[in-house]
Amino acid sequence: MTTATVPSPTAALAALVPGAVVLDELVAARGPWSAVVTAGDVLTIVDLEGNQAVDCLLYAAADTSVRYSAAETIRRQRSIVLTTGSVLRADSGEALMTVVADEVGVHDTIGGACSQESNTLRYGQHTREQHACVENFLLEGSRWGLGKRDLVSNINWFMNVPVDPDGALGIVDGLSAPGKRVALRADVDTLVLVSNCPQVNNPCNGFTPTPVRMVVTSPGAEGTR
Repeated sequence: MTTATVPSPTAALAALVPGAVVLDELVAARGPWSAVVTAGDVLTIVDLEGNQAVDCLLYAAADTSVRYSAAETIRRQRSIVLTTGSVLRADSGEALMTVVADEVGVHDTIGGACSQESNTLRYGQHTREQHACVENFLLEGSRWGLGKRDLVSNINWFMNVPVDPDGALGIVDGLSAPGKRVALRADVDTLVLVSNCPQVNNPCNGFTPTPVRMVVTSPGAEGTR
């Protein structure tokens, strides 16, 4: 569930990049969210209570067949970690969004999204009916005409996934804290699809999913729209 709000007096303060407030919304714990961020505008994601993973997919709003590619993003920047300066690219190499400010320093793009199937494999049959990020993506994506074949490898904002020397991935406590933020500038009009991760079987959300805040600002514009 997404809770829409009229931009509050604190919205401009919550944004990492100043400007006119275009959107200010609270995403409930375990809930989905989506919006088109206009080219040049900046989306600030606020980890309100700390240690909350925010799974994210990006699509060019004009043509959703142009979508985020973890492989191309990693190849171009030669790093599996996303932080300030990371350009989030499509398969074609086109820049969709750029991380322009980051208070955490480490965000994941290799850990993938939890699903009912992966929960069952990792944690047992008793987890099969638990809501998961893939289900959030499918529910929210359907509002934009997207289906299962449109899901690709995603970004996990605020999630800490270290790689062990033997190549194994770990999902451990995040490096974020209450109020920490990351800001993404849209390089083209970009559909941002989010699952505020509902996972309760590993530490990615501190075993207790919490709300996050989405604030979009238009740099260079004065005041609040």
